[in-house]
Amino acid sequence: MPELPEVETVAQGLRKTILGRTILSVRLGKTDFIDDPAALELHLPGRRIEAVDRYGKFMLLRLSPVAPQRANALAENGDSAPAALLVHLGMTGQIGSLPAAQPAAKHTHVVMPLDDSRELRYTDPRRFGRLAYLDQALLDKELPRFGADPLEISSADFIAQTRSRRARIKALLLDQSFLRGVGNIYADEALWRAKIHPARLASSITKDQAKLLHRALQQILLKAIAMHGSSISDFLDADGEPGWYQRQHRVYDREGRPCSRCGHTIRRTLVAGRSSHFCPHCQPTPRGLTKFVLPLPKRHSK
Repeated sequence: MPELPEVETVAQGLRKTILGRTILSVRLGKTDFIDDPAALELHLPGRRIEAVDRYGKFMLLRLSPVAPQRANALAENGDSAPAALLVHLGMTGQIGSLPAAQPAAKHTHVVMPLDDSRELRYTDPRRFGRLAYLDQALLDKELPRFGADPLEISSADFIAQTRSRRARIKALLLDQSFLRGVGNIYADEALWRAKIHPARLASSITKDQAKLLHRALQQILLKAIAMHGSSISDFLDADGEPGWYQRQHRVYDREGRPCSRCGHTIRRTLVAGRSSHFCPHCQPTPRGLTKFVLPLPKRHSK
């Protein structure tokens, strides 16, 4: 599942090609991942793409009101006010701007011709993503349920909020109502860098440890964005190119391999039902939690 760095990478690519462009029409294929397919067909044509914002693990294509000549006719549909197209890539979703003359790839389910002879296309083989047209009322309902952006939250707020929770620290980092955009990869990497076991209770972490974790998380996310994210399986950016931050992973998906810091073997545990990778030497298991450490496979496949 693309996390903050991968989504920001796609958003940066889209900003280069679709900002200021007007959507001329909408063509839909399979629509089971779209909240309201008819809303896309009704509300998107005639709108200009004014911004591409990342919000946690999804993007918001900010849309202008429709052209003046259409505003009066469609005012009753809400088209006289700004709105947004929410895009969540799911596990295999890709979105990009391509020449209209270029044949569409297999599993292209949404095509939006633009006013520059290009098309904004959404492709998703498994259709675990999500598209939704959000007017202001829906934006006001959708966005407040998410927490702070991990790149914007201050050290003081991060420390205070972390140490006030009794959740396992890995589960807390994955809680989108706490921080929006952090997933399994970057939670594991940040905890390894901060030398904190993923099953530690957040409330048991010292102020200095929380400060270190905040800094580690931000540094890792920024480095991953600079390297266009991690391409573990299907992730490609807006130009169809993979990221390369996976070359920098220190613990994620490295079970059975030596820790690059101390040489001990990377292990895996389950925290809140999610696999979590850690170094048992650098990130000591809290007392009483040794039962959570899963056995190593007989042979590592990589």
